[in-house]
Parts: sequence; structure tokens; C-alpha cells
Amino acid sequence: CPWQGPFHELSVHESECTHPTKTGNELMEILDEMDQTRKKEMQLYNSIFSLLSFEKIGYTEVQFRPYRTDDFITRLYYETPRLTVLNQTWVLKARVNDSERNPNLSCKRTLSFQLILKSKINSPMECSFLLLEGPYDDVKINPVIYHFVFSNESNETDYMALPIVDSVECNKLLAAKNINLRLFIFQIQK
Repeated sequence: CPWQGPFHELSVHESECTHPTKTGNELMEILDEMDQTRKKEMQLYNSIFSLLSFEKIGYTEVQFRPYRTDDFITRLYYETPRLTVLNQTWVLKARVNDSERNPNLSCKRTLSFQLILKSKINSPMECSFLLLEGPYDDVKINPVIYHFVFSNESNETDYMALPIVDSVECNKLLAAKNINLRLFIFQIQK
């Protein structure tokens, strides 16, 4: 049974739990699903470990700050100051609920982000990157590796979901004065 909770609620859970009455086939399906989840996690961690063997790796702490738009429609946007990673200048932008019409009216929140290369480069720059929680934040972010080839003509990624565990964690992040995360960029050498 995957239930987790405080000890004082254990007896109530045990009296209502359906797991002891499940058939062997139902339990095997649950175990198979748990195995698949574990396999995906291991693939992700193996991918991260292989990225750590790249020659050019950079990381920095980033701080998203809210900013207002000239829109008459209320939207919640965030942007970082310019930052330098791998000898290039970058900016991160973020938006709440993927720029839906009135994100302030929804209690289910998500954040999406965009990585923008501000430097001019001589040749395309292929990168993998990920955003993780910063050292002083306790927000839970699932690591996801993104990939993009930056050039002078194509210097912005699309907006991508920040893989925050759930809406509660997202609201906790948005309630903070600033959003502090850690950006990792891995340059792929040809």
C-alpha cells in the first residue's frame, strides 16, 4: 500500500484500506506500475550522470522576479536578470498557468519557463539544460532534461513546463518574495 501519513491516522487508514482485499492480479498490476516508475527514474538519473561527463558544464543560481506587463488583462510573469553561463549571456522568463487569460482566478497553478540566449554566437550551440530547486528552497521539482540548439536566428526555447510536483508546491513557490532556482547547462560538443 502506498499510503503515507502521520502515525495517529494509521489505524483509520488500515480500517478503510482496500489493499488487503485486492486479488493477486490487482497487486501484480500495482507492482508492475511501481517497477515502470522506478525504471523511468533510473533512466533519468543515468541521463543526468552522462551529462555530468560533458566537457562544458555550467550552472548558476537564478532568481525570478515578478514584472508587470502593459496588458489590460492580468497575467503573472517573471524574469531573471541577465546571467552568464558557459561564457554566454542568458535570461530566463517564466509565466503562471501558461499565460491563461486570468491566472489569478485559478487555484490550480503551474509555471512554465523559457531560456533565452542573449549573446551573439558564431555557430549553433547545442545544449541540454535543467532547472532544479535552489539550495535554500524546499520546493519539490522533478528533474527534467530539456534540449535545444541555440543560434542567432533561434535564440529562445518554447515555454516548457517547470516540473513542479503539484499545484500546492507551485503556490508555495509563488508565495515567496522571489523564486530561487538553480540552472544547469550542458553544451554538447560535436
